Amino acid sequence: MQPGGTPPGGQPDMSALLAQAQQVQQQLMEAQEALANAQVHGQAGGGLVQVTMKGSGEVVAVSIDPKVINPEDPETLQDLIVGAISDAAKQVTILAHDRLGPLASGMGDLGLPGM
Repeated sequence: MQPGGTPPGGQPDMSALLAQAQQVQQQLMEAQEALANAQVHGQAGGGLVQVTMKGSGEVVAVSIDPKVINPEDPETLQDLIVGAISDAAKQVTILAHDRLGPLASGMGDLGLPGM
């Protein structure tokens, strides 16, 4: 057998492909669940504003240093909050790539055209 369950010169072994696809699907579901429950942290202003976000994208905490709260300048605080959320979202993207990327590349091992 060649990689991906393909016998020499023949069609792929469909039962082996199905078993491998089911295994990859199970691993993907587990990785997605772990990602959704993971937490990442984003920050802006050198840590003056910090955001905790789940892998699902849900913001679960915001921490604001009192010295950036200025009633005369709410725009600065707003910008810092947006920046911290953007940083946390970037961390989620990196985490998703790290956790799900290897599984996506494993789909090519199934021996199916276009995968």
